[in-house]
Amino acid sequence: MQPQNNKYTLVIEPKRSLLDLNLKEVWQYRDLILLFVRRDLVARFKQTILGPAWFLLGPLLSTLVYTLVFNRIAQISTDGAPPMLFYLTGIVGWNYFAACLNGTSSTFTANASIFGKVYFPRLVTPISTVISNLVQFFIQMLLLFVVMLIFWQRGASFQLNLTALLIPVYLVILAAIGLGVGIIISSLTTKYRDLIQLMGFGVQLWMYATPVIYPVSTVPEKYRFVVLLNPIAPIVENFKYGLLGSGSFNLTGLLYAAGFALVFLFLGIVLFNRVEKTFMDTV
Repeated sequence: MQPQNNKYTLVIEPKRSLLDLNLKEVWQYRDLILLFVRRDLVARFKQTILGPAWFLLGPLLSTLVYTLVFNRIAQISTDGAPPMLFYLTGIVGWNYFAACLNGTSSTFTANASIFGKVYFPRLVTPISTVISNLVQFFIQMLLLFVVMLIFWQRGASFQLNLTALLIPVYLVILAAIGLGVGIIISSLTTKYRDLIQLMGFGVQLWMYATPVIYPVSTVPEKYRFVVLLNPIAPIVENFKYGLLGSGSFNLTGLLYAAGFALVFLFLGIVLFNRVEKTFMDTV
């Protein structure tokens, strides 16, 4: 007979309720998260010529186009900041959020083959996507600092201030919103594949609703509250203020974005928790 006091190192059991999130189990699989981060980075550049240089070319080309179209032709104000720095700063902040949202929104459809073969907490996959996108952000931040240094040496007018120290806070909020909204979309795409087709269009519209290519000060006063309902708007605006002194620091907007992130992250995890039990029947 086997002894009655056997202790198991891992017990796999069905989740009995929507609020049975078991986040402790996700932490126990942190080594797997790091493996997925490495996989994402290697797979992204393994068969490319320029590799991580694509992280630099994308924002540089976008900045040049925005400077030509929105500053030179449309003559949209940049609140006194050098146009190239204004657009590049907004792009770097926005790109991290967009990468998190796009990457996590395809969690179930992109990983169906893995999910069907082996058990691990499914939330590990979108979390690893959010972490791997930090590499893109840091490379683009390095580019931004180099461009800022070039403009500073040429006597350009911009000003770093202490709120730049809050950039890690902005990153956490952007990651939480991207993860929360992304896994909600991922959960819905297991049934409604049309959402996959709408994602690219929706993210593009969201960018234009965010002050990436224009400052909030250019929006008419009566419509400004509509722009600030977008939780990414105050983050991008504060990001520019910290690095360039452009615009103003919006503490209320920052708190609103943090609250939005917490609510949607919770809703996303709950919905993800529900769908992961049956998604193999619909994917």
